[in-house]
Amino acid sequence: MKPTLLLLAGLALAACQSAPQRPLPLATAVDLDRFMGDWYVIAATPTFIDKEAFDAIESYRRDADGSIATTYTFHDGAFDGPMRRYTPRGFVEAGSGNAVWGMRFVWPFRADYRIAWLAPDYSRVVIAREARDYAWIMARKPRISEAQVEELYGFLRDNGYDTGKLRRFPQRDAGAVR
Repeated sequence: MKPTLLLLAGLALAACQSAPQRPLPLATAVDLDRFMGDWYVIAATPTFIDKEAFDAIESYRRDADGSIATTYTFHDGAFDGPMRRYTPRGFVEAGSGNAVWGMRFVWPFRADYRIAWLAPDYSRVVIAREARDYAWIMARKPRISEAQVEELYGFLRDNGYDTGKLRRFPQRDAGAVR
């Protein structure tokens, strides 16, 4: 009797486990020079530092050592709120087509950072993580059409993200001046 109960309990627990997700798609052959520059955060899974960000911009610059100097700026709480500035460093993983980075906020740790989708004209991008816990939709302009936003939300949903956790980041029409 006991072995049967153990077997049933084991089967029940196994049924509760989620199936492993397929790997995230990656943008192919990312041209890093073209990717560099300013990206306006349109929507993202907020972190503890930017849960009330306005005019959020992520800027990238290649350094001589091959790493990516990153500057993340935003106004906290309102368009006229205090300016916040963070400077993580990106490290492109060899053999990834420049689509997989390790983003270092605190030495020596690197966070997973993946260019999962990139518009052919480099006007919009989806940054995601294999864990499906954080995602960023960014664009070269402070606004994109609702159809484009919905397309990118759909991409994230199709790849295992709960898009209900995303927050639209308010952007001024003319963009933030840095």
